[in-house]
Amino acid sequence: MCTLTLAWGTFPDAPVLVAANRDERRDRPAEPPAQTGADPAVTAPRDAEAGGTWIGYNDAGLFVGVTNRPMTDPAAERSRGLLVDEVLREPDARSAVTLVERAVEEDGYDGFNLVVADRTAAFLFEWDGQLRTHRLDPGVHVVVNSGAALGGGGAVIDAFRAPDPDAAGDSDRTAEQATAARTVRAALTPEPGETADAWLDRAGTVLGDHEFGVCVHGDGYGTRSSSLLRLDADGGTYRFADGPPCETPYRRVGANESQV
Repeated sequence: MCTLTLAWGTFPDAPVLVAANRDERRDRPAEPPAQTGADPAVTAPRDAEAGGTWIGYNDAGLFVGVTNRPMTDPAAERSRGLLVDEVLREPDARSAVTLVERAVEEDGYDGFNLVVADRTAAFLFEWDGQLRTHRLDPGVHVVVNSGAALGGGGAVIDAFRAPDPDAAGDSDRTAEQATAARTVRAALTPEPGETADAWLDRAGTVLGDHEFGVCVHGDGYGTRSSSLLRLDADGGTYRFADGPPCETPYRRVGANESQV
């Protein structure tokens, strides 16, 4: 289970804040975040096996991130990471909507939950053979493989898929993920007077706290890395933990200092 937490339109000085854990096979090769391309330049890690990425931002101020989503009839013709990489070349969130709609018509993808956000708009795309697009309200939203706990307007709206009755244990897994998402969202409700950087620091602690169930340690599988991103008027900053955040310090991309 990957976990992606987005605080959008919540802090006036930083419209896009993201805290995310990537869960993956331990033997799947990956490269740490780096800046590539131009117009716009993209800062993102790299999946060295299938290509593309799972999270990143560009210098136009667009964030893109993805989690896997269970799908009854997987139809992968193209890597989901390549779709993320393609969306990261867009100038804004609204133009990304058109790209995603066209992409799922033209190519086959396994299930995904895709989040895009800039300072003016944020969207969640759910794909499991059908595409559902959610326009997000300002607030804190937590996306996991089975769906999302969407905040905004003082309410939490669940967008979790129905369990597959033919998949053993699917109901339990979906319930566990939903509980984790709701718990993380509640813990990361902004506190009175809290700054954007303080919220990100607190989010990094939550992602590494095993009580929340989102830092995973399994046999050959688990939390491989963690990301803290901030997009504001001055551009973007990225802190990356190249390992599970319970035992790996966050480091600024391109710098040697560690920050948690």
